[in-house]
Amino acid sequence: MSDLLLKGKAHKFGDDINTDYIIAGKYTKTLNLNDLAAHLFEDIDPEFSKKLKRGDMVVAGKNFGCGSSREQAPIAIKESGVSAVLAKSFARIFFRNAINIGLPALVCDTDEIDDGDELEVDLESGFVLNISKEIKIPTEKMPDIMKAILKEGGLVPYLKKYGDFAAG
Repeated sequence: MSDLLLKGKAHKFGDDINTDYIIAGKYTKTLNLNDLAAHLFEDIDPEFSKKLKRGDMVVAGKNFGCGSSREQAPIAIKESGVSAVLAKSFARIFFRNAINIGLPALVCDTDEIDDGDELEVDLESGFVLNISKEIKIPTEKMPDIMKAILKEGGLVPYLKKYGDFAAG
């Protein structure tokens, strides 16, 4: 499977999922990333981390990642094994933090995706295939530089490989 082709089950949330819902502030003082991942979405669904399988995707409505600018929110999502976050819109700082750490954050219409649907995301072509419903959903076009950053696993690995003057 290509680095830009992702496959997993949808875990759907609503609008305005803030960073405190993603990872409660009381857990942000640890450097243990596994501990962060174990508490992902705990205030919304205390059993969430037990349902999640590596490669699954978080799907939401509008304004995902609003609230504080804490980087632990996208880090907790990535460390849990989530392969991508799909939402109608993202808070800007969450979106940048996600791309910078190598977590795909894709803007698309999520109305046709239900909890438990099997999804395939092609970052290169910009489509989400809802396998469960046999429908194709376009995502907002991602600039080549962002795709290159994601392919390398985040901004730091990208800069280590290509240097400060790299352009996608």
